[in-house]
Amino acid sequence: YSQDNFGEDLIFNPRGGGIYYWDESSGTGTRAVNITDLAGASNAPTVALQVMVSDTDQHVIAFGSNPIGSSNIDPLFVRFSDQQNAADWTPTATNTAGGVRINSGSQIIGAIQARQEILIWTDVSLHSMRFIGSPFVFEFTRLSSDVSMISPNAAVNARGSIYFMDKGNFYVYNGSVQPLPCPVKAHVFSNL
Repeated sequence: YSQDNFGEDLIFNPRGGGIYYWDESSGTGTRAVNITDLAGASNAPTVALQVMVSDTDQHVIAFGSNPIGSSNIDPLFVRFSDQQNAADWTPTATNTAGGVRINSGSQIIGAIQARQEILIWTDVSLHSMRFIGSPFVFEFTRLSSDVSMISPNAAVNARGSIYFMDKGNFYVYNGSVQPLPCPVKAHVFSNL
């Protein structure tokens, strides 16, 4: 599962499943609903690998989701809703909804919120997603083409630095990707 706050409400998603919205004002006795069933829902993704709410601009972001017009998951496709609107996913000239396909790898492994950007790991690379406003909304930049993440939850944000585990090393990202010195690295990776 991945989950994030949308104001006082909750957005969550089982990996490879639907995206759900729980409204706090309805109380704890109510169940979450699929975002496709929200009032005013427009082209909301039906499946995703991970979901997140951008903390700087309040877009709901689906990583590894189905493109508009398809029910099949594209494991490299990133979609985002209109700003401050979890129901509207249809890109128009008057909103900020949209989508971009990451151009390297075969699937998105995971994503994490960093300082003024979101980091996205594919199985072969690391990318930055930065809010830049209209008309392009987000800018995607490849940060490294020789690192990945060992699993969807193998990264943590600690005091502005992102620490993560790859299939063969530990790394830190604080503006650039750097390997971490680790005296137990051989023990950890030889026993996986």
